[in-house]
Amino acid sequence: MSETATGGAAVIDSLVAHGVTDVFGIPGTHNLELYRYLPASGIRHVVTRHEQGAGYAADGYARVSGRPGVLITTSGPGITNAVTALATAYADSVPVLAVSPGPPRGRVGADVGWLHEVKNQQAALDAVTGRSIRAESADDIPDIVADIFEGFASRRPRPVHLEVPVDVLEGAWARMPCARRPLPTASRPDRAAVDAVVAALVSATRPLIVAGGGSRAAAAELRALAGLGIPVLTTVNGKGVLDEAHPAALGAGARLTAAHDAVNEADVLIVVGSELGDSDLWGGTVAPGRPGERTVVRIDVDPGQAHKNVRADHAIVADARLALRDLVDGLRDKGIPGWDLARATTLRGQIDAEAAQSGAAWEPIQRSLAAALPADSVVAGDSSQVTYYGTVHTWPFTPANRLLYPTGYATLGYGLPAAIGAKVAAPDRSVVALFGDGAAMFSIQELITATEQGLAIPVVIVDNGGYAEIREQMVDRGIQPQAVDLYRPDIPALARAIGAHGVAATSVDELGPLAAQALSADRPTVIYYHV
Repeated sequence: MSETATGGAAVIDSLVAHGVTDVFGIPGTHNLELYRYLPASGIRHVVTRHEQGAGYAADGYARVSGRPGVLITTSGPGITNAVTALATAYADSVPVLAVSPGPPRGRVGADVGWLHEVKNQQAALDAVTGRSIRAESADDIPDIVADIFEGFASRRPRPVHLEVPVDVLEGAWARMPCARRPLPTASRPDRAAVDAVVAALVSATRPLIVAGGGSRAAAAELRALAGLGIPVLTTVNGKGVLDEAHPAALGAGARLTAAHDAVNEADVLIVVGSELGDSDLWGGTVAPGRPGERTVVRIDVDPGQAHKNVRADHAIVADARLALRDLVDGLRDKGIPGWDLARATTLRGQIDAEAAQSGAAWEPIQRSLAAALPADSVVAGDSSQVTYYGTVHTWPFTPANRLLYPTGYATLGYGLPAAIGAKVAAPDRSVVALFGDGAAMFSIQELITATEQGLAIPVVIVDNGGYAEIREQMVDRGIQPQAVDLYRPDIPALARAIGAHGVAATSVDELGPLAAQALSADRPTVIYYHV
């Protein structure tokens, strides 16, 4: 039995059918029909103070929950405000669905001064997401949403934009049940490709694994392969996928010369779920030996990754869990006893020594927080020195942890709203935000969101005087520093004015206890520390 509704019901009913329980967004003139159906849907709506914050929160939600994050904006400035967040999700392969209204049918590109009009809104979003889809009929929406969620489950996860013309969103729809499609089974690896990799490993003396973000769902299988004595280096997005206390773990070595040397000296290099891009390597080059003297293996669900940046000798296009499981089984069938972990110990010592030297200013901060917070804490960082020099290299993670960091797009303002999304996704987990003063001012307004939601998030802001990294780069290039030494507001007072708690730490040793205390507060606590 159908009932008359509007296109807004088609969107909300489809989200409910696919298990969406939380969305982030801001209501506006053109998306109000979505809000007509939200209260009865059971979906929690978290209103942010900027659409970019909604996008970052949806990103953090997805990374922690393993489910797609969803944001809702209005047309024009609403959705374009979220573009940077969606570009961040694209760069780091995060499943985010952005829903926005669009111009009425027949009005795209009309240039008639329609409210919020963009020359081509769908094309603008298609340029920064995996794809942008325009629903020309409310009847099409359930199938479009089902296709989007099917893609999230079966392909490389990247953000998708769903544009619904205002006249479709507000027009009549004969409300019918929205079906959820069975999710596709994981893609299995080609048997011949697995056998070829096993054969290469049998004769290897210096194998090494680089585990990227695409390996996170395969933590158990990666541990089994590492248990044979193969050292594992992770990218930033893969940090913690193997317990960093494991004897084969080399940590996250994005920018370290010792880590690059270890990769380049491998005779069999297995890359799992990483494009080996500049954001993973920080300008380094992966050039493992010469062809014929080394074997490069790429394991990725995306066939487009097989030869990106470093050409594969063997490409396994499949689910990482199944591919790694088959490799372990193949090696055991061959009776391979494993490799001597002494090599991993030596490599780890070299990498740790370099990390300790370059991150010396930031290591005490990480140590203080790690010692005081639960072992499975989620850490939301930013494109701040305290994150990429500190957390990445000197906060030991396990698979239970999660580092939220905008690796590929390297944006500022990510950490706080990402922490909000993480806490909404996992309210019983410890979530801490840790970033610099420069990053904080890009999204400080989202403290109001966290306060309004009553989220007990320690927000540790480390003040090093502005845009310190850019200042150092100017000095290195012989440029007179300018526009990088920022005015210092009273950040704890600002936090209290917003309604959050605000305190200042007078020593690094106070950071951990203050953060631990903040976990039981009734709202976020800003902990300010001046380096």
